[in-house]
Amino acid sequence: MYEKILLAVDGSKNSIRAAAEAIKIASMNSECKIDIVYVADFSKSKKEILHTQGKEELDFSRRQKLIPVQDLLRNKNVPYTTNILRGEPGPMIIRYANDNAFELVVIGSRGLNGLQEMVLGSVSHKVVKRVNCPVLIVK
Repeated sequence: MYEKILLAVDGSKNSIRAAAEAIKIASMNSECKIDIVYVADFSKSKKEILHTQGKEELDFSRRQKLIPVQDLLRNKNVPYTTNILRGEPGPMIIRYANDNAFELVVIGSRGLNGLQEMVLGSVSHKVVKRVNCPVLIVK
């Protein structure tokens, strides 16, 4: 079974569902550890910065998005670490997963329609195509 799982989150309901699935998998192996990764997206960072009072408030608001996922893991006694990365979500998740030799990546799906995905691309689609381990996309 898996011992090193990367859980990519963005604070959405889909992230919480992905966390629940990661917990199910992790609970099958007492040696399993989950790394939570949240990527502060550069394209949204400018807007976030304009609406906050300072760096501390911005960091606090980002960490608030992680609390529901962390609570789930804590309640199920699954060991985890939290990492906040900065950059474009797709490439940052891919780089982090490949550089740290994860055995599984779990990520939520935003549910883009075909046209949106073709024009915008989806983070989960990019991750599936470029990461070097199995990926579980949770709808």
